[in-house]
Amino acid sequence: MQQALLMRSDLDGVSTLTLNSPSNLNALSEAMIDAITSALLEISSDKSVRVLVLQGAGNAFCAGHDLKEMTRGRQAPDGGKAYFKMIFDKCAAMMTAIMQQPQPVIAKVHGVAVAAGCQLVASCDMAVSSEAARFGVNGVNIGLFCSTPMVALTRNIHRKAAFELLTTGDLIPAGRAHELGLVNKVVPAEDLDSATRELARKVAGKLGAAVKIGKLAFYKQAQMPLEQAYKYTGEVMVENMLYRDTEEGISAFLEKRPPSWAK
Repeated sequence: MQQALLMRSDLDGVSTLTLNSPSNLNALSEAMIDAITSALLEISSDKSVRVLVLQGAGNAFCAGHDLKEMTRGRQAPDGGKAYFKMIFDKCAAMMTAIMQQPQPVIAKVHGVAVAAGCQLVASCDMAVSSEAARFGVNGVNIGLFCSTPMVALTRNIHRKAAFELLTTGDLIPAGRAHELGLVNKVVPAEDLDSATRELARKVAGKLGAAVKIGKLAFYKQAQMPLEQAYKYTGEVMVENMLYRDTEEGISAFLEKRPPSWAK
């Protein structure tokens, strides 16, 4: 029996999605993009899930778009123009959905995360990486500038560093990715599972409603001028303060006891 292209497992409020196409290094084919998008939508309304982890099966996290599939798309009468627009639009919508996902999303990275695979890491809210992982936006090496991956990359790291990666096509080690702010933590390969679980469980242990409203505000305020951002986030704080569980959390802190939050 053929295994699913995307596998899901749930434990203690953490849902793990595994890109399961190791033969092509978990490339973002149309089917893979559709599978991830559908899973994100399904999980977004699952109140039992507080954190989402993305990982890759086999020897890589994700090698970007499926170039063999894209080459087949070029055989259309228009040279592939309609197909290319469709696949890039779908990919952009999936990356945006990750940022709009109510639950925090953690990339668990091993092997390579390149081109749209690096974009996938940059689109996640946090990332934990193996020391052996490598990152890059290397499309320029085959004559294709990584313009859509650039959107997420330039919102994660310094402009000059991003431009260097985009124009040289160089791959960087995990340590450099950490220095640039692309990943939160780098650990030995044997510790990748435990380090990711530790981060996911720590976040999953917080009040889900507060994290949800906070994630939305995090990305929204970043696009606003300073005064507008303070006005908006002040309104978010007021709404958050009115939550029953937030009132309980503050009371518990003052009374030096664990909070009793609604399940």
